[in-house]
Amino acid sequence: MEAILNREQIAELLHGIKSGKVSTDLQGDESTIGFANFSPLNLFDMSDSSDKQQRIPNLDIILDNFASSFGITLTNQLQRTVTVTRTEINSLEFQEYLLSQKDAGAIGVLGMAPLNNGALMVLDSGLCFSLVEIMLGASSEISPLHLDRKPTSIELNVLKSVMFTACGDIDKAFEQIIELESSIVKIESNSRLVSIAEPDAEILTGKFQIKVGSITGTFDLVFPVATLDPLRDQLRDLLTVKTVRQSGWQDLLVAEIHKMSTTVVAQSGTITMPVRKVMKLKKGDVLSIDYDPNSPLKILVEENLKFFAIPGIIRGKKAINLTGIYDQGE
Repeated sequence: MEAILNREQIAELLHGIKSGKVSTDLQGDESTIGFANFSPLNLFDMSDSSDKQQRIPNLDIILDNFASSFGITLTNQLQRTVTVTRTEINSLEFQEYLLSQKDAGAIGVLGMAPLNNGALMVLDSGLCFSLVEIMLGASSEISPLHLDRKPTSIELNVLKSVMFTACGDIDKAFEQIIELESSIVKIESNSRLVSIAEPDAEILTGKFQIKVGSITGTFDLVFPVATLDPLRDQLRDLLTVKTVRQSGWQDLLVAEIHKMSTTVVAQSGTITMPVRKVMKLKKGDVLSIDYDPNSPLKILVEENLKFFAIPGIIRGKKAINLTGIYDQGE
C-alpha cells in the first residue's frame, strides 16, 4: 500500500506547485516541457528535524547546559583539561539507531526517575579504551586507542564512574524544569541488550564530542520521545517570563529568609496609658488590663496579629495551643 501524505507534506507539495518547483503540466511532449531550476524534494521526509524540534522544543538548551557541566566534571575527575561539545541533535527510529552503532564501546542504560522509559549513554569504542587508560594512570602523551574488540567487564566497571558522574550533570541540566534522580541501571557492550523502547519508537539523539588532549571521541545521549513528552510544555515555556524558575540568587535569598529568627508574642491584653503615668509607676502598683480569661490569646508575629491560642502547661512549662488563624477580612 502506498504511503499517504500527512498535512505537513501536503502543505509542502502545494508550496512546491505554487513556486514552480513541481510542475502540473501533463500536456505535450515530455521533451518540450520546461521546468524551473529545483533541488530534489523528498515529500516523505518533510517532518524530520524541524518537526521534532517543535515537538520537543529547547532541548538544545538542556543539552548545551549538560555539555558545559559535564566538561567541568570530567576535568576534575580526570585531572586533565576536557572539553565537551554538542555537535547535533538527530531524530530516528530506535531500531535504526541501534543498527548504526557498530562502533559503540560502552552503552549505559539510565533510569531517569520520575520519568518513564529512561535513556541511553553511548560511548564510542576508541573513547572507551582511552578513558580507561587515563583513569588507570596512563601518561598524558597517550595516543588514541583503537582496539578490535569490545570492552571487558572490568573495563566497563571502570567506565561506570564516568557515566555515574554524567547522571549528576544530566540532573543539573534538567533542574530548571524538573527534579530528576538519574542513575545507572546497567552497562553493556552489546546494543541488543539495551532495549528501552519499541523498535519503531521515535528517539532523539544528542551527539557530543569529548576532547582530552590529543584524544577525541564521541558519545550520544539517547532519549525516547516518550521519555521527554511529559516535559514538552515545560521545555516550550523554558524561556518565557511566566515559567522562569528562581535564579540562584533568588533561591539563596529564600533559603536565608527561611532561617531568619522572628519574634512571636502571646498577648493577653493591652493597656493604653499616658506617659506621665508610666513615669510614676513603682513596684507594687496594680494595673488593670483589657483581658477576658475565657477569651483566646492573641498571637503576634513581628507585632502583627496572625493566630489565636489558649494557654496551658506541658511537662511543667507554660505553653499555648493554637486555635485559629486571624483572617484580616473578617
